[in-house]
Amino acid sequence: MMSQNNGNKGSKLSQCSRAMMLALTLAGGVLPVATLVLLSAPAAHADTLVKWDRLPLAIPLKTGTERVIFVDKNVRVGFPPALNGKLRVQSTGGAVYLKATADFPQTRLQLQDAESGEIILLDVTASAKMPDATEPVKIVYDGSVTTLSNSTGVAGQGAVSDSAASAGDTPSAVTAKARKKPTYSAPLPVLLTRYAAQSLYAPARTVEAVPGIRPVNPHLPKTLKALYPSEPLQTRPVAAWTAAGRSVVAVTVRNTASRKIILDPRALQGQFVAATFQHRWLGPTGSPEDTTTLYLVVAGRISQAFGG
Repeated sequence: MMSQNNGNKGSKLSQCSRAMMLALTLAGGVLPVATLVLLSAPAAHADTLVKWDRLPLAIPLKTGTERVIFVDKNVRVGFPPALNGKLRVQSTGGAVYLKATADFPQTRLQLQDAESGEIILLDVTASAKMPDATEPVKIVYDGSVTTLSNSTGVAGQGAVSDSAASAGDTPSAVTAKARKKPTYSAPLPVLLTRYAAQSLYAPARTVEAVPGIRPVNPHLPKTLKALYPSEPLQTRPVAAWTAAGRSVVAVTVRNTASRKIILDPRALQGQFVAATFQHRWLGPTGSPEDTTTLYLVVAGRISQAFGG
């Protein structure tokens, strides 16, 4: 699978995305449950402040009561299948919301920083007899320990004041960090395509971080009938991500014919920077090989690339 130059006027493909994409299989361990949009979240007051220093953070939960974890990072959350039906995970506005619906022993969650790839470890436990495990928790990354938390299970890790958390970062330094232009180790279309494939098929801990990437709504119809008109294919957008003025749209492609179809990026209709099929051909409808994923990199507004 590789991107190809498109001589067809209906599709503009860039040579910079010529990269072999391997299908990744979901394995055991930590499962990717959601991409949490926590960018540019306002600093929120938390009664319990804990410092991340590469040691697992103990987060006790009171069963039946929701607890908020302020992360202030764009993260992906992963948890083992053993917590399915026992822990609800939600996110909004720079916070991760955890609610245990049943007691469970200490179990490790992973929060993966989408910018750096760093994984923050949380040792979460839930009990109906946990009286002091309801106040919000804020994770900070700089500063020195000044006081101890009174929260059960978190005491001893060190709570820090808001002023200490920002020690060493002047307003100008913070602004400079925010304005710093990200650098990439490979052409952006290649990184976006790889990130999309890993996000859909790989465990959260294996996804390679891309600076500035975030999920977006592609604002496309449920089916893209004009995308590949030369063959009887059913095409459906499933997800999209954007970074630095480029976006990648993942599209499910299914063969509805009773014959094998060889996939050719030059047959695509649209204004695309790059196109990559997960597989180079599709088996007859009803076979295990009748479906694959297409990754389309576009510039500017996504809907315009598809003729919208």
